Amino acid sequence: MSLDEKTVTYETRDHIAIITFNRPMQRNAVNNQLALELENAVAQLESDDNIHVGILTGAGSVFCAGMDLKAFAAGETEAALNYLKKFASLNSDHRKKPIIAAVHGAALAGGFEVMLACDIVVAANGTLFGLPEVMRGLVAGAGGAFRLGQRISPVKAKELLLTADVIDTSAAMSLGLINYQVAENEVLNKALQIAHKISKNAPLAVQASLRLANAALGADEAHLWQLNDQIWPVISSTKDALEGSIAFAEKREPLWKGR
Repeated sequence: MSLDEKTVTYETRDHIAIITFNRPMQRNAVNNQLALELENAVAQLESDDNIHVGILTGAGSVFCAGMDLKAFAAGETEAALNYLKKFASLNSDHRKKPIIAAVHGAALAGGFEVMLACDIVVAANGTLFGLPEVMRGLVAGAGGAFRLGQRISPVKAKELLLTADVIDTSAAMSLGLINYQVAENEVLNKALQIAHKISKNAPLAVQASLRLANAALGADEAHLWQLNDQIWPVISSTKDALEGSIAFAEKREPLWKGR
């Protein structure tokens, strides 16, 4: 894919915006270009008074596999930093309008964190979810390390974070991570059905209700982001972080040094 090709597409239907990750051959892994285009898409959604709700989905077989570790291993540290910054464009503190995640295939690492930043989730049967960052010498630094514990039991959140276990759609449903579990060919239709319901309501009332709901969940989120932003640069600059990404690219087990 050339730099001229869109890694994120944006289309509208009535009062709904559909934002689509568009790196299907890379499992929609997040590089610098995608992170920037995601920020622009969310800004476009926010600034258009005719759009009341958004849907976030992915082209191809996977919703989003997270940060592009091959780019990170190759030294594209700007991509890693923008990965954090641009995902923050989905934060409740910076966003007025609801976004529905329409998820299929896999939502792993940053893909899972993007999903956690959305307000409602529709997932296809057989989708895999997880935060495997510790397997690569990294942390879930785009909000996952603290948002997961806001959604589910803290002890279960710690288990998923520390073991890097991957769960399926049924487990995600039972934990309360998703709203609907549907067949893969029905994911976008279900998301659109919910979006149409939301878009029929008074837009300012919807925005105010979302703001109050998010305030109740994330009263301390500003502090958590400050802590997160202190931890991420330290961990991502370690030799273990580089080794984890290189091992991923070379399809081998990493050799940890603890430094």
